Amino acid sequence: MCGIIGYVGNRQAQEILLNGLKRLEYRGYDSSGMAILLSRKQQISIRKTPGKISALEKIISKKPLSGFLGIAHTRWATHGAPNQVNAHPHDDCDGEIAVVHNGIIENYEPLKTSLIKEGHIFKSQTDTEVLVHLIEKFSRHACLEEAVRKTLALVRGSFAIGVISRREPEKIISARSGSPLIVGVGQGENFIASDVPAVLDSTKDVIFLEEGEIAVLTKDNVRITDLHGKAITKNITRINWDIAQTQKQGYKHFMLKEINEQPRILADLLNLRIAKGINKIIFSEQHIPEAKLKSIKNISIVACGTAYHAGLVGKYILEALCGLPINVDVSSEFRYRDLFVDKHSLVIAISQSGETADTLAGVREARKRGCSVLSICNVLGSTLTRESDGVIYTHAGPEIGVASTKAYTAQLIALYLFAFYLARLRNVVAKEKINKFLEELQRIPKLQEAILKDQHIIAKIARNHSHLGSFLYLGRNINFPSALEGALKLKEISYIPAEGYAAGEMKHGPIALIDEYRAVVCIAPASKIYEKMISNIEEIRSRKGKIIAIASCGDKIIKELTSEVIYLPKTSEFLSPLVVALPLQLLAYHIAVKRGCDVDQPRNLAKSVTVE
Repeated sequence: MCGIIGYVGNRQAQEILLNGLKRLEYRGYDSSGMAILLSRKQQISIRKTPGKISALEKIISKKPLSGFLGIAHTRWATHGAPNQVNAHPHDDCDGEIAVVHNGIIENYEPLKTSLIKEGHIFKSQTDTEVLVHLIEKFSRHACLEEAVRKTLALVRGSFAIGVISRREPEKIISARSGSPLIVGVGQGENFIASDVPAVLDSTKDVIFLEEGEIAVLTKDNVRITDLHGKAITKNITRINWDIAQTQKQGYKHFMLKEINEQPRILADLLNLRIAKGINKIIFSEQHIPEAKLKSIKNISIVACGTAYHAGLVGKYILEALCGLPINVDVSSEFRYRDLFVDKHSLVIAISQSGETADTLAGVREARKRGCSVLSICNVLGSTLTRESDGVIYTHAGPEIGVASTKAYTAQLIALYLFAFYLARLRNVVAKEKINKFLEELQRIPKLQEAILKDQHIIAKIARNHSHLGSFLYLGRNINFPSALEGALKLKEISYIPAEGYAAGEMKHGPIALIDEYRAVVCIAPASKIYEKMISNIEEIRSRKGKIIAIASCGDKIIKELTSEVIYLPKTSEFLSPLVVALPLQLLAYHIAVKRGCDVDQPRNLAKSVTVE
């Protein structure tokens, strides 16, 4: 979950590393640091501090580092508090080797005990520090690359690492297993990074490292081997993102920018996936044979967080259209329970980053049992996409805000399109009905634009309720997952306790919470269960609950029940989660801003959860 950036070349490393860290800060922001091999003294100098990248930037501005090779790190703390001592990089006893690490070394305690007995002095409480001392130990009688190999042969767990040494001053050694790492390939310079945005302003040519691969970088060369030293030939991928996509472009926060990007992203995605005139759905990376998809008996969806909520919506969609039993699991539970999946099962794995540790572990377990795996993912070349039989890319562009917004609705579009595709393939829904759905789906971006034009109304409602101590979110049928997602957004960025419920469950416990100090967000667009939602609202109103209703334009009944109404353009109940999502996101955003919270980098969170 931490962010790594490394540079070797002809330019001063300090600014390159700082800029890379800023673009990786969504991966963790408890502390940060960098190590640079000073060009004049041929020694490694380290600067690190608790807090965000801005704190490190202040320190470095007072004590600059001059050199052409270095590594840097922004941390999401696991072992040890987020303080200066535990911040990365970590160095060895003599200050000759420095290491940055993302992941968890599971057997660090026995390794640390053994190293201490051998005379190594540890400074931190981190698991990472065993790496640098092991490398120190083995480098006494081997080159740096071989010392790294011997070290990685001893450790268990997950890692992406960058290593530099004073003794080999023109080289960065990097490796990965279970945590993402890419190599950026430039002219007279090369990079390592946890994610593509860190290097985009310098190069768009990247190599995605696979599990168990080591990369040795100099300014003019990249050499890749496996953990045993066997050479590996890798393809260079050209990234089509623009660096502007990773910048705020005049918005106050990345989250607000990404909320407002949704109509364009969905329109582009629909144009890419639907062939005009014939309404044929195109999945160019979906390589699961049609015969296999026709024969599947059940589908399991695995995901975490917001992606899990997208999966829950997917359950309603797929069951309604495809006539198959659908199971949705939180990835961390899927991998540990007794699974009834086999070669006749399809597993749909949903992950924005494609590096979510629990989802990857669930996919690997499914593959052991013979399942076909289809991934819905935003990041080209990520681990999940490489380990799947088929991929549906969401093409949402880089999502920098930690709380997912545009990735969520792009995941929903992917699920709708796959459901239409599968239903037609299995011949369980008439072509005319699918075409009607597709025509309506293509109107969704315009409906989202209409919501965004009136977002000042949502902002006002949010400010009026930002002082309340807790929120309930209620939804029914296909918008029950919307209630869960709305509650999650509020929790993530405002730290207000919030719970999402199926509205029919309110009388089975949650109604005890209703009073004048709590807001209840009722998702009640026009639908077949609209009258049921109205009954819920009446029950809340009679107990003096503060009601925020999300309803369809022209709804006069809702207006009689509460003055706080967010109106949505009319669409079918089946597609309504795509329009309901935006006011829920905006409500959470404006409440958090009013409370003075850091909406882009909420406390204790990181964007990509790469550890269990």
